[in-house]
Amino acid sequence: MARVRERAEFDLESPVLVEGLPGVGLVGKIATDHLVDEYDMTYVASVECDGIPEVAVYDEDDYTARPPVRVYADEERDLLALQADVPVNRVAAEGFAACVTSWVADVDATPLYLSGFPRQTDDPSDVPDVFGVATGDGTAMLTEHGVDAPPERGVVGGPTGALVNRADAEDVDGACLVVESDPQFPDPAAAKQLLEKGIEPLADVDVGTDTLVEQAEEIREQKEQLAQRMQQAGEEESSQAQPMRMFE
Repeated sequence: MARVRERAEFDLESPVLVEGLPGVGLVGKIATDHLVDEYDMTYVASVECDGIPEVAVYDEDDYTARPPVRVYADEERDLLALQADVPVNRVAAEGFAACVTSWVADVDATPLYLSGFPRQTDDPSDVPDVFGVATGDGTAMLTEHGVDAPPERGVVGGPTGALVNRADAEDVDGACLVVESDPQFPDPAAAKQLLEKGIEPLADVDVGTDTLVEQAEEIREQKEQLAQRMQQAGEEESSQAQPMRMFE
């Protein structure tokens, strides 16, 4: 049985939900983790379904054991964050997406799904591009805030793709933000662009991102093991966007 189990009361008015499942460059996870840490967001719910490993996670200097996929809230900013420390198994992606989308509708949230797009250049001076695709009436939100449309035809895969597919099927107003990112290693610089060019304007928040660059090496080391796990799992468990020509 898939469900979102609320573990604490929270009071939000039409919040924005930022999704941070692991994927290419771990850009969604890095950006979402940064929001949770910077705003000291409150743990309010867990996502429970068959495809999520039954493991417990814990933080430094904290006795509390928690499930691997959690929802955090910031009442001041009307903000929700879906934080994941493990990938969602492809077998469970459909049920996971249905469960999360149903809960998103229940709390009247606007979802921002996040994905990496494997970067084709190795030039570190290139600023990663960010573009967005919409579900429901999300196009108006993207155009209002100057988020570019995709430069070519493509597909969003993995669990994030399942979430976007379900949001479209249920006519949920939302968006999927895609950023060019390193296909092999955690990419804090790409996550920074995702925050500045997409999440900040769409969620109407202002979060400092300097530490993402200053602590880039530390972040890469912290996320390296998960990045290796995502590479081994392949496309089925890794959320990512790709050109459609790769499937032709």
